Order: sequence, then structure tokens, then C-alpha cells
Amino acid sequence: MSDKVSNTFVWRRVADSSGFTEPRVLVRVFVSPGELERSVRFYEGLQGVTADMRFSYPEVGLRLAAVGAFLVIEGTDEELRPFRSTTGTLLVDDIGPYHEWLVAAGAEVIFGPREVPTGAAFNVRHPDGSVVEYVHHRPLEHERKEESGNSTQPR
Repeated sequence: MSDKVSNTFVWRRVADSSGFTEPRVLVRVFVSPGELERSVRFYEGLQGVTADMRFSYPEVGLRLAAVGAFLVIEGTDEELRPFRSTTGTLLVDDIGPYHEWLVAAGAEVIFGPREVPTGAAFNVRHPDGSVVEYVHHRPLEHERKEESGNSTQPR
């Protein structure tokens, strides 16, 4: 995981998933450029929650936001094409044990593990054919400096 991710905007309510006791399952929603905020408002209203994560992934041209059980991913059709086959994302405490278990169980590693704007991730095809992203989050330097609960959500 030596590829550095640069020029990335990241805001998260919880920057480190290493304390998670179970995965957070995120259903992927793909939207066109300019539709991210509208979709975020829709999913906030639907679930009665606010977005708890927003970040850009400039290396692949995407902007993302997590709202409850949904991961809204904004990009052009061309930018989204490589990501559409992934049925969901599992935010876990540490991708290492999941990667080891899945490889031993016969899952096909599609990519990774590699660094991503929020930590590290990999994608696998499960033996039933479903493609799932596994990701863990780690704090970025600016997040380590902020006291918990004192960050403000960008608009």
C-alpha cells in the first residue's frame, strides 16, 4: 500500500474505524455530476440522519458522501464505470484479517489492498460472484489534531 493519495478533501465524523466491533454496510448510489448534494439531502430526509462523511477522490474523479446506510458516489459515466460492478462497501476495523480470510476462502482479489483517501481498501469477487469493497479508515494528519466532536461539517 505505497501509492500516496494526494490533493484529497476529507471530512468525517469518525476518522478511525479501528474500534469498530462490526462492519458498517454501505449501499452504493451512483449519481451524475452536480447531483451529490441533492442526493445527500434526500437520504438525510429518508433516514432522519445527517451525512457523516464527505471526501473527494481526485485520482479517479469522484466525490463521495456517506449518509446512514448509503454511500453516494458522484462522477461522470466514464468515471463511475469501474465502480458500478461493486455491490456494496463494508467499512471494517482492519482490512487485513478480512483479506486473509477471503483469499483462503477462494475469493478473487480484484485490486488492493491499496491506499485510498480515507485509509486502505481492497475489492474482491466472492465465490457467489458478488463484488464487495472492504475499507478501513484511519485519521489523516489534520484529523489527528482536531479534538473529537469539535470539527464542523462543510457545506
